[in-house]
This record gives sequence, structure tokens and C-alpha cells, in this order.
Amino acid sequence: MLRALTIRDIVLIDRLELAWSGGLSVLTGETGAGKSILLDALGLALGARADSGLVRHGAEQGSVAAVFELPAGHAARALVREQGFDDGDELVLRRVLGADGKSRAFVNDQPAGVGLLRRLGGLLVEMHGQNEELGLLDPAGHRDLLDAFGNLIETAGTVRRAHAEWQAAKAALTERQNVLAAAAREEDYLRHVHAELSALAPRAGEEAELAASRTTMQHGEKIAAAIDEATRAFDDGGGVASRIRIAERT
Repeated sequence: MLRALTIRDIVLIDRLELAWSGGLSVLTGETGAGKSILLDALGLALGARADSGLVRHGAEQGSVAAVFELPAGHAARALVREQGFDDGDELVLRRVLGADGKSRAFVNDQPAGVGLLRRLGGLLVEMHGQNEELGLLDPAGHRDLLDAFGNLIETAGTVRRAHAEWQAAKAALTERQNVLAAAAREEDYLRHVHAELSALAPRAGEEAELAASRTTMQHGEKIAAAIDEATRAFDDGGGVASRIRIAERT
């Protein structure tokens, strides 16, 4: 049952809150009184096509929220749970439409796709008007009609649950395969590292030997530089004493 409808900045409506109780409710009025605006607003909350012309002139955005009271076992409850949304005694569908034509949809105050609003709207509300019988041509409802005609509603539910379980098992299998692939890549890396270490053949104490060898090589460079400088000093001429002093300094 539709319990409440809240409209903000839609067409000519600035702020409007409607609430219904049990029983039949009728809205009447002469042509141009705004009855169609209420239907357009409700349709927006039910996933109808968004038109920026619905936003009230001068407003940046308009919004509509429809609150439904759902009995236990209602198909909309199952769809809400199936999509991972919070399920309660009430279902709140909200749509926000910007002046630029972009819209956002919410189910129980959680972001949702407009397609989900449309599916829920088909389970919650029936709108009848001129040529409404043409709705039979909508392929989206054919399967449900066939299931109902063949008394297959329960069987369809079983198949739906089996499909969900299969999807979950498929996702779990993919996850395990990804784990195995990651383990295989790590194994390849470790084997490569092991092969490199085996080729190097490190041994105990080798690091100290390499450090000592490096120190000796560094000293050798200094000694070679000193000898080269002394040799140039003797080759440049000058007195023997001067050359000896230069040699001694180096």
C-alpha cells in the first residue's frame, strides 16, 4: 500500500506531503488542477523516464519520495533482498532530478539504479489509462504472465534460488582460481630467485672476504696513484733533493 508521497520542486509544486490510511482514496479536480502532476511525480519515483522539464522553474533540482507498506512475502521484498538492500516493513523509493536532466535513485536511502526502481514499481503500482492494455506487449512482463498461467510461480522461485546459488558457487570458484594463480606466480618467482642464488653459490664468510678484497683494491688504487705521481716528479727535472722530498710526501 502507498502510505505517503513527498514532492519537492516538481512542475508547479513547491512542497507537498500526502499521507494515506487504509481504504479507498480518491483525488478529484477539474482539468488543470494538477492531478497529472501527482501521477508524473509518482512515476518518477517508480523509475519513469526523467525529464528536466519536471523540475520547477528556478529550482536546481526536484525530488519525489514514495513510501510503501509491504505485507510479508511480497515480491518486492524478495527483489530488495536479492539486490542487497535493507528490508523492512516499509519500502522507500526516492528519485532526485536535476535541472540538467541527470537523476539519482535511492532505495531505502541507499543509492540504486533507475532500473531497480522500475522493476520495483512494476511490482508495487498499477497505473491504468488510455491504451494501458498495450502493456501486454511489453516483453518484460511476459515471463511472469506465463509462470502465473502455468502455475509455475513456486517453481520459478526455486529456479531463481538455484541460479543465485550457482552464481555464488561460480564466484567462489573464480576466487579460488585467482588464489591458485597467485600462488603459482609466487612459486615461479621463488624458483627463479633460488636458481640465481644457486648459481652464485654463496658460502659462509664470503661477505667478509669480499669486504677485505674491496679494501685491498681501494689501497691498491691509492698506491698506484702515489707511484704515478712520484714518477712524474722525477721526469719533470729539478734537483735530486727536491725530487726525494716530493717522493717522500707522496
